[in-house]
Amino acid sequence: MLHDVAILGLGAMGSAAAYHLARRGAKVIGIDQFEPPHTQGSSHGETRVIREAYFEHPVYVPLVQRAYELWSDLEKQTAEELYVKTGGLMIGDRAGMVVAGSVRSAREHRLPHEVLDCEQIRQRFPGLKPEPHMCGVLEPRAGILFPERCVSAHLALAKKSGAILKNHERVRSWQMEKKRVLVQTDRGEYAAGRLIVTAGPWVAKVIPRLASVLTIERQVLLWFEALDKALFTPERFPIHLCEYEPDKMFYGFPDLGTGVKVAFHHQGELTDAESVNRTVTNGDIESMRQLLERYLPQANGEFLRGTVCLYTNTVDSHFILDFHPESERVILASPCSGHGFKFASAIGEVLADLATAVVRFDLSLFQLGRFGMG
Repeated sequence: MLHDVAILGLGAMGSAAAYHLARRGAKVIGIDQFEPPHTQGSSHGETRVIREAYFEHPVYVPLVQRAYELWSDLEKQTAEELYVKTGGLMIGDRAGMVVAGSVRSAREHRLPHEVLDCEQIRQRFPGLKPEPHMCGVLEPRAGILFPERCVSAHLALAKKSGAILKNHERVRSWQMEKKRVLVQTDRGEYAAGRLIVTAGPWVAKVIPRLASVLTIERQVLLWFEALDKALFTPERFPIHLCEYEPDKMFYGFPDLGTGVKVAFHHQGELTDAESVNRTVTNGDIESMRQLLERYLPQANGEFLRGTVCLYTNTVDSHFILDFHPESERVILASPCSGHGFKFASAIGEVLADLATAVVRFDLSLFQLGRFGMG
């Protein structure tokens, strides 16, 4: 059987691509070595941030705005809560990457926002204790996505629209032919007109030439019991990201009933998807406690639990969304450098566009040519 599109990896991006393609009537086969949603990659841990005043680059803003629309549409189709609006606060030195970049995006795209000084942050959000030199960019539409629910929703609707989904099947090899792509797994062989690779931290094993521009980073997610729980409800405590030193950041969520979740943004040890240490260590916990004591002292209660996920980083921290250098039959999506989940609904649509039509967004920032691979 010749499928229209084969998808390797059914996490955040692959599940969304399967949904959008199947919804358009394409014959889709999706393959994953695990059973998504799972805990081996980058799309687990109960919550993910979604934010709009994007400090990384203003070009992301239209893409995340489309993602908001598509997450809302997915909620309506599933009658399930996938997003909670809490507001979002980007904190740091006024001239730092996080604050200056957020203001740049907000102004360029005319996004509602406020710039708060240290004292204003402390008064409005008493769970946060920024240092005197810090300020924050408050955006009202930021909030929380529930990644496991989102992946499950995309997969369920993709399957309902006719997609064939193969779990617990490992890809051994693939090859391009003139009119199709052949994929060999440990269970069989599949042919498709196009191939989409959304393999996350395993992407360099599928596309070895990407290895030179990627790193895999161990990231630890931690939950603590608040000493004063009233300060960390979603109504009183926004999602936040704090640049506490130049290029050093941590982020956190309100307490949704399971504790206050916090994590470093980058700074993890380099590893790979097979050998990563998935045990949360005392060192992981104590490193975070030092930051909690400085910036969220009322969240620095009993350690509740932790889990390990993976960032797949490009050398410039921007995404890869492009065709394979040797054939437009093969489309590469991700790695997303630790900030991609919020875009998954829109990236799934972009991948469907790349496979079937004309893309509506500026993807030049995400092309392989920037690495000399175009």
